[in-house]
Amino acid sequence: MHILFIGAGRMAEAIASGLLAREGKKVKITLSNEKNDAKLEALKNTYNVEITHDWRTVIEEVDTVILACPPSTHEDVLREMTRFVKTQFIVTVAAGVDPDFLEAHLPQGSAVAWLMPNTAASVGKSMSLYTYGQHVTDEHKMKMNTILRSIGESENLSAAQIHELTAITGSAPAYLYAFVEALSQSATEYGLSADQARRLVNEMVIGSAKMLQTYQDPALLREQVTSPGGATDAGLKSLERNNFHQAIKEAVKATNDHAKAKKN
Repeated sequence: MHILFIGAGRMAEAIASGLLAREGKKVKITLSNEKNDAKLEALKNTYNVEITHDWRTVIEEVDTVILACPPSTHEDVLREMTRFVKTQFIVTVAAGVDPDFLEAHLPQGSAVAWLMPNTAASVGKSMSLYTYGQHVTDEHKMKMNTILRSIGESENLSAAQIHELTAITGSAPAYLYAFVEALSQSATEYGLSADQARRLVNEMVIGSAKMLQTYQDPALLREQVTSPGGATDAGLKSLERNNFHQAIKEAVKATNDHAKAKKN
């Protein structure tokens, strides 16, 4: 495979690094970015990839294009791509940009897909959602599987489902990191250094995630930690008095609403 990334931000780097770690020389990667020369050079030196400041000069040489540019730029980029697209498989990783949108802005019969990974792709632990357009063949699906298995686990859903679940798999890691930050800040109030607090909380989260991976059911795990009327129970009740669950639901809705609006 020869994959062109249009956009060289964090997500492009996460997917590219995951692909290179698993596939090695089986895949050739070209990263493009029109504005940030220093970032492109850094990526070239770190991952030994090809780089270009103008994706138009290489797009006809590749078989797969990953659109890793902001959602608001997609319409302009797709309009420019139209004269170059022949048999390339076009994949977007932009929130809110579904296969219908891609097909409406590309030549008739273009093979497209929508992939929603998260930044854990860089360590092979993304939980990615994906869906295909109507002109995708088995060959295109094989290409997508190469990408997916290089960055973690995945689930094939409808476009409608991905629109509603982007916040859960794509943005929710940021919610978790914010929770970890809050716990670390709380720990420093009890005499720990920032480094001590960070290690204490990070390892607790890693261990808890491992328990989830093994036992699956978060409600059961929560019950095992919580004695009725005990200290943990008191902390959970405090979270609920402060509308913890409702705050999460509202964050999910705000993320989804913004993703839908940002495309337009």
